[in-house]
Amino acid sequence: METNSSIQITVSFVDTDLDEDEKEMETQRLFNSLKKLDEVERVDRVLDPNPPQRNKAFGGFLIGLLTAEVTRENVEALFRFLGDRLSGKTIDLKVEVEGKVLEVSASSREELEFAIQQAMQWAKA
Repeated sequence: METNSSIQITVSFVDTDLDEDEKEMETQRLFNSLKKLDEVERVDRVLDPNPPQRNKAFGGFLIGLLTAEVTRENVEALFRFLGDRLSGKTIDLKVEVEGKVLEVSASSREELEFAIQQAMQWAKA
């Protein structure tokens, strides 16, 4: 397996205590932070395939969801960054490598650290 193959990571803010505006703010903050990282090849918001008519509030994006693409060699740096930024937030992570998918959820710092550790090991396998 190539050491520089792409890894796609989807982050979804699923905290039921956050309303849609708060989820959108969290997503936008993370999006802007990830865009500045050299280790991230690409970061995108996820377009809503069925946006409501006259949708103006969020520009047709799915609320609370974004994707990032990194090389295998940079995945650990990205996960460390996510661990620092998302600690204590309720999120779902989806990691996709060469068609294989791992999905993990976390709602505490300990769960997030464990989920990231598992995702790193899985992504490097």
